[in-house]
Amino acid sequence: MVDRDSIEATLRGVIDPELHADIVELGMVQDVRIDGGAVAIDIALTIAACPMRDQIEDDVVRKVGAIPGVDRVSTHVVAMTQEQRSALMERARLWARENARATMVSPTTRVLAVSSGKGGVGKSSVSVNLALAIAELGYPTGLLDADIWGFSIPRMLGAIDERLMAGEDRKIVPLRAAGLDVVSTGLLLDDEDTALMWRGLMLSKALEQFLTDVAWSNELQYLIIDMPPGTGDVQMALARMLPQAEMIVVTTPQRAAQKVAARAADMARRSHMPIVGVVENMSGFTTDEGRHYDLFGAGGGRELSDDLAVPLLGQVPLDPKVVSGGDEGNPVVAEDQAGPAAAAFRDIAKRVTELVPPADQDTCTARIAVLEEQLAAMD
Repeated sequence: MVDRDSIEATLRGVIDPELHADIVELGMVQDVRIDGGAVAIDIALTIAACPMRDQIEDDVVRKVGAIPGVDRVSTHVVAMTQEQRSALMERARLWARENARATMVSPTTRVLAVSSGKGGVGKSSVSVNLALAIAELGYPTGLLDADIWGFSIPRMLGAIDERLMAGEDRKIVPLRAAGLDVVSTGLLLDDEDTALMWRGLMLSKALEQFLTDVAWSNELQYLIIDMPPGTGDVQMALARMLPQAEMIVVTTPQRAAQKVAARAADMARRSHMPIVGVVENMSGFTTDEGRHYDLFGAGGGRELSDDLAVPLLGQVPLDPKVVSGGDEGNPVVAEDQAGPAAAAFRDIAKRVTELVPPADQDTCTARIAVLEEQLAAMD
């Protein structure tokens, strides 16, 4: 059964890019009507021709439509009255004061958490190559290695000897590697073989520091987060600290991996985190002679995407260059322009950016200036 509470919780993940708060907190959700699997939502914007109207409507439809049991979502947009606009601006100001340090990640940044239910499915390889493929499309992209215990991003990017430095206001400056802004625990330690013996609370606090004490650029359009396997403290902390985060689930074709990956998806939905789609990694091997072998079974990615009612974003074939590239710091997307795995990652990146399009930075900047003038006039 679809209920109003789950819809409202999901709508808290729809962020107004300029006001830096969710549309429920801002009072923009005027009404929610449920008729079986059909959901109708009335949204009030500052003006009917709000330049961010399409993005807000698209996010509402996509995220609410991902709730189990929802078959159809419709929206009706109206313009706020002057009284409603004044109340909204007061809420925005109060929210900004109370959440000034909640996160340093811009609300206009699309946050994609790459997750799996278990280790060993190539989640980090998918994170690195997906980030590189999105950056190739021309979108400023960041990569956060949230796998605090099992960090591998520095090696995959050939940055094991690099270290993060403090910049202005003692904020950590992301490392620039392969065209990406990168943060990882491995860039803070003297030796990549050092074991981190941290309990759950320390893990979630480490993630919080990576979000609040890092000078992430406001120009970032995508932030890819390589999540640790499982459904523990880091996953729950991310859902709390980044309400705009959405999940990409990685699995292999075999049924056992697919069933475990379903648990990560279940955690996401319980946390009201939308699922963008599924990536099937290690999807068979084709020899130079054209013979194909399904070494890890077949069909797991398609079955999982069907079960979750989300797109199968792509299938990445087994390719020795993915392994060697990761070990040597030369990711396959950057080094193998014509290879099958690199092509699969590029296709996945295009699909992801179509499903979760970047915010129009120029429009956001212009509207922020107008809203700041309105705030100043209220003093």
